[in-house]
Amino acid sequence: MKKSDLREVFRNLALASQFGISFISPLLLCVVICWWLTSRAGFGGWIYIPGFFFGLGGSFSVAYKLYLTVTGQLEKEKKEKKHIISFNKHH
Repeated sequence: MKKSDLREVFRNLALASQFGISFISPLLLCVVICWWLTSRAGFGGWIYIPGFFFGLGGSFSVAYKLYLTVTGQLEKEKKEKKHIISFNKHH
């Protein structure tokens, strides 16, 4: 296995774990806030419904931003590769 292949594997593994953590964190935060509101502030169980949807909205927002970042990096890499001219390629 080449060093560049190993680097690509670790890069993809890091992106997948970052995506997983970024996706679940807003949802968990909203559910914890809802739990706190029901146990300490006396809100009813209905508060979990909007909290769940706000958490999902935050999760999808983070996932979309990560998607835009990754696709932007891939397009940048493609543009950089197009500008490399070697003597073996005839354009």
